[in-house]
Amino acid sequence: MHNSPTPTPTARPRLLTGAFVPPRLEPVLLAVTAAALVAGGIAWLVGDGSLADLFWGLGTVSAVLPAVGWVLAALRHGHAGVDLIAVLALGGTLAVGEYLAGALIALMLATGRTLETAAQRRASHDLRALLEHAPRSARRRTDAGVDTVPLAEVVVGDLLVVGPGEVVPVDGRVESTSAVLDESVLTGEPLQVERANGEGVRSGVVNAGGAFELRATATEQDSTYAGIVRLAQQAGAESAPVVRLADRYAAWFLPLTLVVAGLSWLVGGSAVRAVAVLVVATPCPLLLAAPIAIVSGLSRASRLGVVIRDGGALENLGRARTLLLDKTGTLTGGRPRVLDVTAAPDRKPAEILRLAASIDQYSPHVLARTIVDTARERKLELSVPSDVTEEPGRGASGTVDGHQVSIGRVDTSDAQPPWAEAVDNRALLDGAAVAWLTVDGRPAGAVLLRDPVRPDAPRTLRLLRAAGIERLLMLTGDRAEPAQEIAAVLGLDGVRAELSPADKVSAVRAEREHAVTLMVGDGVNDAPALAAADIGVAMGAHGSTASSEAADIVLTTDRVDRLADAVIIAQRARRIAVQSALGGMLMSLAAMAAAAFGLLPPAAGALLQEGIDVAVILNALRALRVDRTAQPALAPGAEALIHRFAAEHDDLQDVLEAVRDAADRLSDSPGPQALAAVEETHRLLTERLLPHEYAEEHQLYPALAPTLGGPEATATMSRAHAEIERLSRRIATHLQLAHADDGLAPGQLDDLRSCLYGLNTVLRLHFTQEEENYFSLAP
Repeated sequence: MHNSPTPTPTARPRLLTGAFVPPRLEPVLLAVTAAALVAGGIAWLVGDGSLADLFWGLGTVSAVLPAVGWVLAALRHGHAGVDLIAVLALGGTLAVGEYLAGALIALMLATGRTLETAAQRRASHDLRALLEHAPRSARRRTDAGVDTVPLAEVVVGDLLVVGPGEVVPVDGRVESTSAVLDESVLTGEPLQVERANGEGVRSGVVNAGGAFELRATATEQDSTYAGIVRLAQQAGAESAPVVRLADRYAAWFLPLTLVVAGLSWLVGGSAVRAVAVLVVATPCPLLLAAPIAIVSGLSRASRLGVVIRDGGALENLGRARTLLLDKTGTLTGGRPRVLDVTAAPDRKPAEILRLAASIDQYSPHVLARTIVDTARERKLELSVPSDVTEEPGRGASGTVDGHQVSIGRVDTSDAQPPWAEAVDNRALLDGAAVAWLTVDGRPAGAVLLRDPVRPDAPRTLRLLRAAGIERLLMLTGDRAEPAQEIAAVLGLDGVRAELSPADKVSAVRAEREHAVTLMVGDGVNDAPALAAADIGVAMGAHGSTASSEAADIVLTTDRVDRLADAVIIAQRARRIAVQSALGGMLMSLAAMAAAAFGLLPPAAGALLQEGIDVAVILNALRALRVDRTAQPALAPGAEALIHRFAAEHDDLQDVLEAVRDAADRLSDSPGPQALAAVEETHRLLTERLLPHEYAEEHQLYPALAPTLGGPEATATMSRAHAEIERLSRRIATHLQLAHADDGLAPGQLDDLRSCLYGLNTVLRLHFTQEEENYFSLAP
């Protein structure tokens, strides 16, 4: 859709330009033309034709001057759009006294312009979040003490002090022993990092630990964060303005209309014929029907939590063929979750988690909040700790139930027991962070945490490929290993890791050379890339305001599958808009031919044109209808069951951990303690897990079958239920043999270990598949 006057590329009213959009004439014009049409209709109904013509004529005149202004503005920028036909038609109706036709054309024009303006005001036009985050001053250490100085006065070599929670003002290197930093603004990764003495630190990151000293290595203008702001502004300025669908068709419809009108006047010798041609050529399909289809698409998307900035963004979204995705917060949830809990041989995983959560209750660290939330989800009773202290970058410690407990990092230089080495190896393999628990100075267990793939991400990417997205790439500031693992799971076409904001912009520009490109992100570091893409999409529910400001589209719900819905809605709205425009113009061309030969006078032409208008508008309104192709319809009962079983999955994580822990104990020392662990695991399987699987099979799957196309759709998952039950029975048989022989026989160990490890693998895969394929269907 078109924004009048049409902006130049450097003044494009993207969110990044910071341009203030003044109040517009369109709403006033809409009110005036609507009032004139209604007043004229009332006068005509009471039998006063002259008064009706007066009102309709005034409505027509009120639209002429603004329309002329829009045409002149468009001509100044090198193109003549659909508004020029409207101006000629308005003038023609006044010239031959067809005032009702003129009033209708005026209302069409005002309505179309108002719809466009309303759609384009969905977001503000600046980079407030980026600019507000940027520091304005720095604390500089001198011989006399610490002075606060404007950031512009900082020079290379200055020694600065960065306090807790403050933003690093310029690029520099750490002069203190270490610094604990939150670099998510630049990298998007939520985990804090520790920088040792002499290591480099970039401006814009937040001090998440104690105060530290920083030696400036760059001035304000040469630092990383200022470069991000400049990148965002430049990327927004470079993006060419979108030419609305109506203007693209007007490029050929306008000259054709003028030629037909001119020939009818010259050949037929009648100006009335020319006016009749202009009246029936009044492009309602372009002025109103196409915008109605586009705005209907905007409305449909907004109901799903997808705010699209304007019709041009919707049109482009329907043409996108390449999708670039950030990792953290987009393909993953953006917040670490407990992956596993490992206990020392003399302890249990549930006790490790309870102690860790008890001491972490007072910690603001992102990992601490996750551990506490997980313990509460599993209904563990937390103790009240005392004498709690926290060392930034190391963790929290205190007294719990009479024991000295600490959670966080530990010194790994000393020799570790085999179980702890296994934890380190698994953390490396899974790309997980480790929070170690020590009790009375001895390692007691560990909590592994990882930012998992969103459950709705795999289904979303499949829908996007089905909708015509041909290339899917990940752009991330994270390390290559976890990024490549996620890319492999999701079937992406490629991954580029350890990228700076400038690298992301370069990658977006390279992809734009080959296809219409869509970029999805959620962090401040993504804002320049979102601005550089043809369509930028921000995860606005938990993402940064800066990314939302830079985006053409904002997902207001924390569900990436809404993007697939939006693409399908955009394609459908654009298809209907094209149908309305082309269909209406073809009918108008037939009417123009009749008018040119004198078979259709202006009054009859106006009536015929109204019939064409009604037909194309009704067609355009089809874009408001719900499209079922993006999201299968769920019955309320099925949706309630999904939420119930999703909650049970969270509650059953400790059972999965118990299965793996029992297998590990059998490997370490197959004695009475290991047998007790297997017995406890069997109790959990019998009392909690198997009833859950049985309920899924007999309640959830039948409820989902109508949505998924029949019982065959869940057949594979039902087979997994059978395998889970088979392995559980096999474990029970091993326990019966052990009780008969007063212990586990050596010949049982390999098969029992295989059953436990196999059950753990099947359960984790089965849970993941259910969450991705079934649970993601529910909002």
